[in-house]
Amino acid sequence: MPTEVIITKDGSHSIAIPELNVTYHSHHGAIQESMHVFIQAGLEYLVQQAATSPVRIFEMGLGTGLNSLLAMQYAELHQLPIKYEAVELHPLADELVQQLNYCTEIDESLAPAFATLHQSPWQQPIALTPYFNFTKHRLSLHDFAFNNPFHLVFYDAFAPAAQPDLWTTEVFTKIYNGLLPGGIFVTYCSKGDVRRALQAAGFIIEKIPGPPGKREMIRAIKTEKV
Repeated sequence: MPTEVIITKDGSHSIAIPELNVTYHSHHGAIQESMHVFIQAGLEYLVQQAATSPVRIFEMGLGTGLNSLLAMQYAELHQLPIKYEAVELHPLADELVQQLNYCTEIDESLAPAFATLHQSPWQQPIALTPYFNFTKHRLSLHDFAFNNPFHLVFYDAFAPAAQPDLWTTEVFTKIYNGLLPGGIFVTYCSKGDVRRALQAAGFIIEKIPGPPGKREMIRAIKTEKV
C-alpha cells in the first residue's frame, strides 16, 4: 500500500497512507503528540506514581519508531533502565525510515541507536543504549503472548475507523491481563466506544487533556496498586 513522508506542524515527520486516509501521527505535530500522550501522560506519570526499575513498556504499533526513540531518550536522560517491546505487523520500508527527521529534531546522538532499532532482527532483545533494552516482534497484537507482564502500554494503533478489531473489549482484556497490578495504558483516542470497552475489560478510565489539536486522550489504570 503506497505510503509517503509528510511534515507536521511542529516540523517533525510522519507517514501518510492516502488509500486509508490515515497518518501515523497528528498533523498538528508528531513529536509533540508522542511526547504528550506517551511520555508525559504515560512514562513520566508512571515514574511519579511508583519507583520501578527496570520499567517494562509494551507498544502496540512500532510504526516510525518515534515513541521508542522518545522513551530511549528519557531512559538515558534519567538513567532509568527500560525494557521495551513493540509489535508491528507491517514495518516501514528502509527508504522511508531513512527520511525521518526525528533525531535531527530530538537528539542527534541517538541517530545510531535509532537506525539499529529499525535494522535489528525481529524477536531478538538488543541493548540499544546502556539504559534501553529493545525487542520488536513482527506480529499482530492478536498473536502476541504477554509472557512477562508490563508496567505501561503505549497504545498507538490506527484509529478505530481504520482498525476496529484492535479497539475491542476482547483486545483490552488481553492487555489488562498483560499488565502488572497498577499498570497504565495510554492512548491518543478518547472515543466513547473505546472508553466503554476499556471499562468492560476492568480498567479505571481517566479522560485527560489531549495534545495540540485534540481536546482529550485516555489514561487507563489496572485497578490494583503496584
